[in-house]
Amino acid sequence: MAVTSQATQDLGPEQRPTATLLIDTDVHEMPSKGLTMQDLVPYMDSHWARFLTNDGGLWLGVPKPISYAAPVAKGGVREDWIHGDALPGSVLEHMVEDLIEGEGVTTPIINGQLFYPTVLPGDPEFAVALAAAYNDYQVAEWLDREPRLCGSVHVAAQVPERAAQEIDRMAEHPRVVQVILPLLTDKQWGDPFYRPVWEAAIRNDLVVVFHHSMATETLLGWPRYYIEWHTMAAPQAAQNQVMSLIVNGTFDRYPELKVVMCEGGVTWVHWLMWRLDQQYRELRANVPWVKRLPSEHIRSNVRAATQPITEVTASEFVKLVEMTETQDVYVFATDYPHFDADSADVLAALPEELRNRIRYQNALETYPRLKGLLGV
Repeated sequence: MAVTSQATQDLGPEQRPTATLLIDTDVHEMPSKGLTMQDLVPYMDSHWARFLTNDGGLWLGVPKPISYAAPVAKGGVREDWIHGDALPGSVLEHMVEDLIEGEGVTTPIINGQLFYPTVLPGDPEFAVALAAAYNDYQVAEWLDREPRLCGSVHVAAQVPERAAQEIDRMAEHPRVVQVILPLLTDKQWGDPFYRPVWEAAIRNDLVVVFHHSMATETLLGWPRYYIEWHTMAAPQAAQNQVMSLIVNGTFDRYPELKVVMCEGGVTWVHWLMWRLDQQYRELRANVPWVKRLPSEHIRSNVRAATQPITEVTASEFVKLVEMTETQDVYVFATDYPHFDADSADVLAALPEELRNRIRYQNALETYPRLKGLLGV
């Protein structure tokens, strides 16, 4: 049975005023039993489930190669979103209360929390089984219970052909709108090795989203303090992966491919455009298959989720957007339920046209499936 709110009681998507839309591209749901992944047991073949139950196998958990004593709120969750002892983001009713009713988000896109089978260093078949089980769990426990949610395909991209098959399978669900991948893995995402994944996303009208994880290092490895890691790891990796996709010709080969970089902030986009354009003008003979300026590829194929947009003031952000013509690049994200999540009111000081582009228009133009789902 779907969780409903008074605000949306009998309104179909076609009746919802477009200006009220708020599409959140980075929402983290958490299985109720946490990273032990015990919630997935009913959705797995018995052979693989025994590794989760320790019945003839041993599951060591999703890799977390480093752990910091981070000075953040209880459980790393925003304080007004703490609900007793429940794991952050693990209860659908809490998500509806906090995000849909509290923040006014009309379309949350859920993408898991610290669950990236692609970063598993071994047992690729088990990683494939984990991804498929999580996808079925997500549909049964989240999407089918709340029609305002949209979802993601989790894959084990270290086995590209199996990842493509899983994308094809999950794309049959109408509210699956994206493929979710970790920001950092053992190969750069521009490597031709991953082409089956991009082809599957394109043929199913899905966006590819990259999100950083505890496997994301800085360029200098693991720094001594959490503040260093939290400042640099995600934006550094995001820039490198966007550059990899561009210079390896991914967007020239697949001009329909749209990617979203989550949780890296907003200001790295502009510097990368300037720097990479300058280098391309000097060194384009090195990558003759790249037919456009990197900045043009970014404007047409790359989107950046806004959290944390608070790294700049509203006026500074507007100037950066104007200087680089990136009004189409940004999509809104809260990063629910984390301690540094953004509220919708972080956009309030922006000019109306730019604010609406970020609230919903850019997402509607990026995610092919959303227009039909929202009736716009």
